Amino acid sequence: MSDIDLDLQSVEEQLDGDREGRVVLGVLDGTTPDESWIGAVEDGAVLVLAVEGDVNERAAGFAREIRDAGGELMHFREFLIVTPPYVSIDTDRL
Repeated sequence: MSDIDLDLQSVEEQLDGDREGRVVLGVLDGTTPDESWIGAVEDGAVLVLAVEGDVNERAAGFAREIRDAGGELMHFREFLIVTPPYVSIDTDRL
């Protein structure tokens, strides 16, 4: 057997600290800086944003960056749902 020293507890603690596991409710009306939405998703938050105005216009400043990072965006009714890369949006029941 080889001598492999794995500290799995440290790895688990690091992983747990990377993902906040929270849902952020907000209004997508152009008053919140795009960097704020990007930062929240990078920190592990799921965004549920009530859209005021044109969704494409309002999300233009952050949508591509979220998608390029592996996240998902979906416009559902009057809301924009934004998830980090490890959270998928299940649309099977729509």
